[in-house]
Amino acid sequence: MCVCARVCVCVYVCVRTGAVMSLRFTDEDFESAWGELDEPHLDGGWELFTETMGVKIYRLFDKETGLYEYKIFGVLASCPAELCADVYMDLTYRKHWDGYVKELHEMESDGQKAIYWQVKYPFPLSNRDYVYMRERRDLEVGDRKIWVILARSSTETACEEKGGVLRVKDYKQSVAMESDGASGTKVFMNYFDNPGGMIPTWLVNWAAKSGVPGFLTDMQKACNNYKSYCQKK
Repeated sequence: MCVCARVCVCVYVCVRTGAVMSLRFTDEDFESAWGELDEPHLDGGWELFTETMGVKIYRLFDKETGLYEYKIFGVLASCPAELCADVYMDLTYRKHWDGYVKELHEMESDGQKAIYWQVKYPFPLSNRDYVYMRERRDLEVGDRKIWVILARSSTETACEEKGGVLRVKDYKQSVAMESDGASGTKVFMNYFDNPGGMIPTWLVNWAAKSGVPGFLTDMQKACNNYKSYCQKK
């Protein structure tokens, strides 16, 4: 998810799924990501921004950029956690169900692997693109199974910028998922990016309030249709 959620939502890789591997995330990074599944860490100025459709969105003002960092808590009611993680990581499938994807693929430059992602923005705003690394780990914590995906901007992978598209150079995302105790998935996401340019305040507010639940709804549908998609490949 991004500051403009459905406008440039993400939501953010595993060797087992054939995606990009990196050793640039630490064990502590992963522990920090799943540590808020039970209880959010909201000290230091975090405020409840909105709550809708079972999703709570908190935000924290970043004085340096004048933007907000977000924490999102929600449930995908009928999507098992491992399936949810697989769908989230499938770049090719993402292009089928996420209408905001303009371009999305793995890339390599000078031995550095990363993902290139261009996101459609509404006219008259310019599209944004990302070059980032990510990693997925399937963890066993006591008797719990937790799936964690981390992503952040890659400054080590050379990728020429495209005319008319703004490059997002400050981006980070962490996603943690586990069973909700029934047939669904409990999800925690921590997200920040600086999309650059002049984005109207009303668009940022709309995206943060309605875009995140909208993305989770689309993600739910994508999970339900994934088996059929895989059978047709």
